[in-house]
Amino acid sequence: MKPNERDQRAATTEDELLATLRRVFSGDHPGVRLGIGDDAAVVDTREGQAVLTADILVEGVHYDRTLISPRDLGAKAIVVNVSDVAAMGASPRFALLSVALPPDADAAWVVELEGGVRAACDEYALTMVGGDLSSGPVAVVSVAVMGEVAPGRYVTRSGARPGDRVVVTGTLGASAGGLALARASGSAARRALLSAAGRSLMEAHVRPVARVGEGRTLAVSGATAMMDVSDGLAIDLGRICAASGVGARLRTADVPVAPELIEVREILGVDPLELALGGGEDYELLATLPAARVAEAAAALDERFGCRLTEIGEIMDGDGLTAVEADGRDRPLEAKGWDHLARR
Repeated sequence: MKPNERDQRAATTEDELLATLRRVFSGDHPGVRLGIGDDAAVVDTREGQAVLTADILVEGVHYDRTLISPRDLGAKAIVVNVSDVAAMGASPRFALLSVALPPDADAAWVVELEGGVRAACDEYALTMVGGDLSSGPVAVVSVAVMGEVAPGRYVTRSGARPGDRVVVTGTLGASAGGLALARASGSAARRALLSAAGRSLMEAHVRPVARVGEGRTLAVSGATAMMDVSDGLAIDLGRICAASGVGARLRTADVPVAPELIEVREILGVDPLELALGGGEDYELLATLPAARVAEAAAALDERFGCRLTEIGEIMDGDGLTAVEADGRDRPLEAKGWDHLARR
């Protein structure tokens, strides 16, 4: 490979490569309702419609084996896939697990990993039905999940309309804050990790929660578009806008920043809002709703799940993202977040 070709490959982003794959696999295929490009695919079955998704966790790319126990890693591998199903307004049903083991992964490590997988499957009423085992230079955990949804009731990224309100569940930035705190050096960082705030941030990073019931509730409440916040609020909102052919205005003062970040901001040396906008791995649900349905949806989530729903912006004509600061000034909002391919 020539040097300039190598540089071009390194510059390819995840979204650019996905656009290429959509073109390669485009066309009409019997039974396919929704193909490549969303949180999950949707296909017809004899009983209704199924959603299909797969995700992979690669050591050194998605996680640091020194910072996460094998049990938590197994659980997280399930949750990140279940979260994609939840973002479609669907329910998880069956899963496949494939694992590549490095030479230093002993039997105890594997048993703990599988224990975390089983616990998460039980939590989300998910049945593990098969998979594969192999060896590799690093630990790789790959999961595929099939879920189900009532015919025509799934929610995609592409339905946002001008005038819709942008909403998000829970709080943001905790996972990125937990990882940053674990990687920070010094006695202050070590003490912070042992504090209630530090433990909460690390819990958010190693043991995220998939919003399955919340996703179904948002779908019933009229969500026009939805996805989970896996790569960062800004970049994921940008993806909804790109898929829907719209723009968005985001009120930064309304973004629900995880309160624990405020307590450790001096140690982290980063603005908590920046972690909320671009940190990723929150697995909260980002959705758009007609303005008249926001209060209803918020009340339903609070009553059923004790889950906060926050309105943070509005969908607009045009394209791109605009940040509205607390003083009312507008500025362009860069769609920053995690890009797997840009970090090669």
